[in-house]
Amino acid sequence: MTNLLTRPHPHPHQEARRNLMTAHRPLLLCAAGMTVLTVFSGIGMVIDERTVLGEPVWLKPFKFAVSFALYAATLAWMLSKVQRWRRTLWWLATVAVLGFLLPEIAVITFQAARGVRSHFNFSTPLDETLFAIMGGAAYLGWLMTFAVGVFLLFQRRLDRAMAWAIPLGIALSLGGMSIGYLMTSPTPDQAEALRNGLEPTTIGAHSIGGFDGGATMPLTGWATESGDLRVAHFVGLHALQALPLIAVGLRLLARRFPVLHDMTTRTALVIVAALGYAGVIGLLLWQAQRGQALAHPDGLTLTAAGALLAAVAVSAAIVVSVQQARRLSRTTFSPEKYRPI
Repeated sequence: MTNLLTRPHPHPHQEARRNLMTAHRPLLLCAAGMTVLTVFSGIGMVIDERTVLGEPVWLKPFKFAVSFALYAATLAWMLSKVQRWRRTLWWLATVAVLGFLLPEIAVITFQAARGVRSHFNFSTPLDETLFAIMGGAAYLGWLMTFAVGVFLLFQRRLDRAMAWAIPLGIALSLGGMSIGYLMTSPTPDQAEALRNGLEPTTIGAHSIGGFDGGATMPLTGWATESGDLRVAHFVGLHALQALPLIAVGLRLLARRFPVLHDMTTRTALVIVAALGYAGVIGLLLWQAQRGQALAHPDGLTLTAAGALLAAVAVSAAIVVSVQQARRLSRTTFSPEKYRPI
């Protein structure tokens, strides 16, 4: 008879699946809803010929739905790992869903259905109010994500590399969110109009050295003739997924490469990756603020990118070399090998 002493332990994959499904239902439901909206918006881009600033009217809901689905699913996965402050984290994440994700996507979708711009739109009192709601929701989302990151920082985990990857990913993601606020400042032309007592219908922009609505890249909609703050914004936001994925990748590679068996080595490589990722965000932001499109880097940008790549490669090589030297030292001077006869 099976009892408490003889009951078999659940398979690790079954346990992980159960943890995920019970981690945070509001986040999981939100991710599912965003997935549905992604499909709906994708269909809308095909059958709805309307455009806003030269882009399909449903492109923005599509992009935000994908991003929010990833955010919600990733945060739900992170909360499945917690051992302490579960209830506090549950409420913080619930506030993020109800006060950030849902209001933000609701306004974006509503404005798309109307065929008007959602961001920086001051054309009517309604548009201005909706943009203010989005701004407040984004600020609340930043605060909730920060708070979740603080509590996750002090969780006890077995995998030290992941213990670093999660808070570092959240920190970089918060930096990416913050770039969004740079877009809300009036452009020089808009500031001049405001000083002259005029009421521009648009206040803020994501383009620098050009205007919103110019030539863009396919799908992303990023400007190809001017700097675009959305590039660094996007890359920063998704550090939330990138850093944990790097930690998972290193753990998988450890099965093939013995040098990665050591937890300290994998942790150091995660930190190197985080520093390199931060450098990429900074480089993309610097490029955009110089009015330069992602697709057309100049020599200075390419030089900086090359230096960053070299620094990351050298740092990673040093980490791996140190671990290899330690392994060789332990093998060469093994006490078992030199045991007295």
